Amino acid sequence: MRKADAKEPSQPLAEVFGHLVKDQTSKANRYRSLRLCPFNNKVPNCTKDKAKNPLGVCSIYYYDKPVITCPIRFREEWIITGDAASFFFGKEATWSSLTEVRLNDANGKTAGNIDVVLVAYDECGKVYDFGALEIQAVYISGNVRDPFECYMKDPTGNSSMDWSRQPNYPRPDFFSSLCERLVPQLLFKSSIIHSWKKKTAVALSKDFFDTLPPLKRISKDEADISWLVYDLQIVDHCGQERYVLEMVEEVYTQFEASMQSITTPSPGKIEDFIKILQDKLDEDLETAPVNGTIEMVF
Repeated sequence: MRKADAKEPSQPLAEVFGHLVKDQTSKANRYRSLRLCPFNNKVPNCTKDKAKNPLGVCSIYYYDKPVITCPIRFREEWIITGDAASFFFGKEATWSSLTEVRLNDANGKTAGNIDVVLVAYDECGKVYDFGALEIQAVYISGNVRDPFECYMKDPTGNSSMDWSRQPNYPRPDFFSSLCERLVPQLLFKSSIIHSWKKKTAVALSKDFFDTLPPLKRISKDEADISWLVYDLQIVDHCGQERYVLEMVEEVYTQFEASMQSITTPSPGKIEDFIKILQDKLDEDLETAPVNGTIEMVF
């Protein structure tokens, strides 16, 4: 939970093309001018949203902290694959990672692409085990392209711009990230992985994880899902501040229990819903024609 007195920053953008918006070093300017991605994208350039005019926003501020909004941002130094491998395999395993692996169901229809599949192989190069790593960045409500385009016109002058009075101020949308992204990913892809008795790891930001329903935690040996929880920590690198990805928590759960928890809504009071119905009915009665009728739809 955020502090009651916390305020949203006037500048919503935290990182653009891998660098803090206030970073005016030659390296940061080069990444901005060439629209490069420093986080192991499939090509050197950023390809988010549009290949020719990419939306190079890696993270936005949520009050006083940056929240990752681009899944590629989690690929920094491939920290996530090392953390996932420690959950999937033994310490002595030789493993590699494959990105965007297509997953089909029993009818040959695609269930989507797995973000990263880690494969363990023997001395002959034969795969003997694998695990699926899903990366869950946070959706944005509001408009993030407008402040991005404004910033890119003058990165120096607009690094501290005040966007707070603009319409559709961008904010992280944790609810949509859960309902429209995380739940479908686990229902379709991870359920297949689980049916094969293989493990899944989910990489996500701490702010996102903190909004999830309570999960029943178990030991690592009993788990088939590992929640890899990350945060962006500010560090000084050669006199210039930058954010680095750090795992702050690892939570182990069972697949069925996790799915039940995140897919079961917490019902509100029926009295509150009846009040909504009454208010809407009263409003319709007030606006209905004197000799008219209210159409009831069943």
